[in-house]
Amino acid sequence: MGAVERNGYRFEPEYSVIKQNGAIHVSNQGKYIEEIKFTFSGENPELDQIEQLIDTYCEQRGI
Repeated sequence: MGAVERNGYRFEPEYSVIKQNGAIHVSNQGKYIEEIKFTFSGENPELDQIEQLIDTYCEQRGI
């Protein structure tokens, strides 16, 4: 999965299959803001899981 853009924010997911965890790196106008950590099971995280994490982040911050 590639980066997702929402209202000027960029969300770039990365994950480790071996460790079964990942992070979504959040930036705004090229400036790093923070990362959203998550865990998953299987070969890779579900697209719906990534989308839900981004939606929740945006809702909590009024983005």
